Amino acid sequence: MGSLAQAIHQLQSGALQRTEFFAQLDRVLEKAPESGGRLLEVLSEENARVPLQADVYTEVQRRIERLIAARQRMGGDDTFVQTKPSAVPPPSGPPSRPPTMPPPPSPHDLSGAELERMKGVGDTLNGRFVLEECIGFGGMGTVYKALDLRKLEASDRKPYIAIKVLNVQFRGHPKSLIALQREARKAQALAHPNIVSVYDFDRDGAMVYLTMELLSGKPLSQVLRAPGFTGMPYPDVVRIVNGMGNALAYAHGRGFVHCDFKPGNVFLMDSGDVKVIDFGIARVFQKTEEDVDVTVFDPGSLGALTPAYASPEMLEQRDPDPRDDIYALACITYELLTGRHPFNRMSALQARGAGIKPQRPPKLGRAEWQALKCGLSLERAERTPSVQRFLSEFGGGSTVTRYGPALAAGLGVVFVGAMALLGWRFFGQDKPASPPAATAPEAVPAQEDTAAASAPATRPEPEVARPEAPPPPLPMPTFASVAALLAKVPCSALIPAVNGHAVDVQGFLPKSVGPERLTGMLKTVAGVTDVNLKVQQVDEGKCPVINTFAPYWIAHRRAGGGAAIHLAGANDKLVLTEGESLMVDITTPATESFVSVDYFSLDGGVVHLLPNPRARDNRAPPHYSATVGSMGEWGIGKPFGNELVVLLTTPVPLFDTMRPVSEPGSAYLGAVAARLEQIRARNGGEKIAVDFLQISTQAKKR
Repeated sequence: MGSLAQAIHQLQSGALQRTEFFAQLDRVLEKAPESGGRLLEVLSEENARVPLQADVYTEVQRRIERLIAARQRMGGDDTFVQTKPSAVPPPSGPPSRPPTMPPPPSPHDLSGAELERMKGVGDTLNGRFVLEECIGFGGMGTVYKALDLRKLEASDRKPYIAIKVLNVQFRGHPKSLIALQREARKAQALAHPNIVSVYDFDRDGAMVYLTMELLSGKPLSQVLRAPGFTGMPYPDVVRIVNGMGNALAYAHGRGFVHCDFKPGNVFLMDSGDVKVIDFGIARVFQKTEEDVDVTVFDPGSLGALTPAYASPEMLEQRDPDPRDDIYALACITYELLTGRHPFNRMSALQARGAGIKPQRPPKLGRAEWQALKCGLSLERAERTPSVQRFLSEFGGGSTVTRYGPALAAGLGVVFVGAMALLGWRFFGQDKPASPPAATAPEAVPAQEDTAAASAPATRPEPEVARPEAPPPPLPMPTFASVAALLAKVPCSALIPAVNGHAVDVQGFLPKSVGPERLTGMLKTVAGVTDVNLKVQQVDEGKCPVINTFAPYWIAHRRAGGGAAIHLAGANDKLVLTEGESLMVDITTPATESFVSVDYFSLDGGVVHLLPNPRARDNRAPPHYSATVGSMGEWGIGKPFGNELVVLLTTPVPLFDTMRPVSEPGSAYLGAVAARLEQIRARNGGEKIAVDFLQISTQAKKR
């Protein structure tokens, strides 16, 4: 039968014509074991590899969305939308199938003609947002990478955003527009480093969409579902769990439960940060009189959830509670540790009915396992009551970061309560009542003095040490503060990642600064306690090269990377000897580009490995891999030392005319800097990719 990827490959190779392809597609989708979300990911991945025609892409996406709606009676990672209460399995005995989730009623379904008018990759929404690539699938919609033409006209350095368009199954719901408006309002209120930034919502004809921050990285579900994944080391798990927990605790502190927390709604950024997305069906569990929206519209009425990560109480449609998110967080934590779902991907009601108990992950400490078991409890009353407590107990002292007024209020309650308890323990009695308001303030000490003078001399009681006030919480360092410091380091190309109070830095650093000095500089940033460096030191003579290309190297890495250059062969030491051939493996970014490879030697010159009069063709398709110098045309000679090879890709030819094979480096760098600025202004800096390769050369032993 084949897979979706194989069917697409056959279409792209010409083995299948359009009619044959869609017939094959229907057969594949009918038997496909993957979740609908995974099928959409496959479509996006194959389209990124070799772009499909826009109408073909849209039609395949539409058929997958129809499959998702048809699978609403099945389990898995897809978020399903129900309009009626689901049937709850009996409390004892394993149910024969997951809870039933009927599809939306037919009166709200869109007609085939309306579906044909729905836009996809290559289309423009409201004359402003160009949908360039499908990058994900959430509980409420399909997510696209989109070019904001208004930002482009304003020469904004980051003209790309993400747009979530309502899925077919959700679009048919009569309250879908209200749902998206509420999501936008709630998400805008949840301003936190671990929660995706949401900008606004709008509609274009029948298409309703949400604009948000474009994330660079990959969903956690992709990591957990990778072939051969059997778990992560405990420290890596704690880092990711802390990021997820910080987001949930912040939302809980503002009265929101996520209600659909799952690996597909967690994003691992290339910077190392963790982002939680899709608060689209979060419901207010702290309802206040001021929250008039609650009485008008409750997203919980849509009944959207993911069975494998929904708590028993959610499946029973009980009122939302932060402990519902804690159950999902514990399930994901277990998968991060083991590569397996704690209940073999069964729903919580199925697991409870079958009496399944999760097994202790190998090498997990007893205290940590106890914390994880409490989070996985199938009874809400026995489940860990707060995210803060779960993080503290599972992470061995790691605690959640809290923001805003809730922090002061929370600390006030904890501190006053602790002091009252300590006072009772130390002094054995309640504090004496205050004197009546009519009593003059000065009368109190006078009476106390008289009593003290007339009392018989007694042995003074030892002074009881009062508990010291807890130290103020250590502030959390921000990516912006660390990046601002690194930007001041001369002759460098450095990318940071902030993980709690630890900062990881990779890139290129001048020897005049060195790792020890850089570590000291980073520890001056508020909240930074640990610094981990993965940097290469470069000589001062390389500063002109680094300074010219560093801004584009940094921007490319922040945007997700893709372009790369490595020394060909198994030469881990990156050392070449006189007379050996210089061969480099290159990989181009995700878009069609023009490739330049330049060798900057110690004598101040530059040799153009590509293009040059003997190798003029340097146009490459997306994600193209090649070896430069495989014919042995470049050999190592004097002078010897540390030298740089630079990969540069641009959306248009770098120069109109061919440059000589070699030339002075200063002249070339000046011309390149000017030309790259032109390309950045016209095409956008994110379309320029740079990577460095530092090698060492040495004389041949005589």
